[in-house]
Amino acid sequence: MRACIEQGWGCDILAVMIKSNAHKRQGAAVTNFDMRLPEPHAKLARDTLKDPYIFDFLTLDKPFRERELEAGLVKHLERFLLELGAGFAFVGRQVHLNVAEEDFYMDLLFYHLRLRSFVVVDLKIGPFKPEYAGKINFYCNVVDDQYRYETDNPTIGLILCQDKKRVLAEYALRGLDKPIGISEYELTRALPDNLKSVLPTIEEIEAELSAGLQDENEGDDKD
Repeated sequence: MRACIEQGWGCDILAVMIKSNAHKRQGAAVTNFDMRLPEPHAKLARDTLKDPYIFDFLTLDKPFRERELEAGLVKHLERFLLELGAGFAFVGRQVHLNVAEEDFYMDLLFYHLRLRSFVVVDLKIGPFKPEYAGKINFYCNVVDDQYRYETDNPTIGLILCQDKKRVLAEYALRGLDKPIGISEYELTRALPDNLKSVLPTIEEIEAELSAGLQDENEGDDKD
């Protein structure tokens, strides 16, 4: 009920959030917000992030690249923003940074209206690696210098990967200056085992479609 009031959800969106267990995922990301942000700002930032994020609106063939994931999220920006939650405003994709005459490009940049912070999102394929934390910490430092206004709060980093390895992530965030969160993402929800045996495979569906087309063609030939 609180989420419906705060985020303005209608019945359809509420049903989607219940189905995807949003109440269990909210505030579950690994973060260093308690050490890098004052209260109550730290709690607000922590409650803003989810783990995992569900991108079941994407259809990507494996193996896919980070740039394909990024393009898919931007293509379905409305669904992506809905999954991120209320308050996120899209700033840009492959946002350019120039530091010491070198060029760097952030995957995605958002601004969060309630947090009054820029949010840098770094997309990764596969499991989390400790060096990812140093890279997004660097991005947050540069955004604070080049984009942040005096009235804005510190920039927040969010690393999205397919397996965050919680203990590894917690160690990687220790000692970093910037507030950073690490979450997993899922492209499709796993089916329960009792349903997997009931549903047809892709090969069976293709065979059924081919048989149907063949029957139609034979009927046309007879006519």
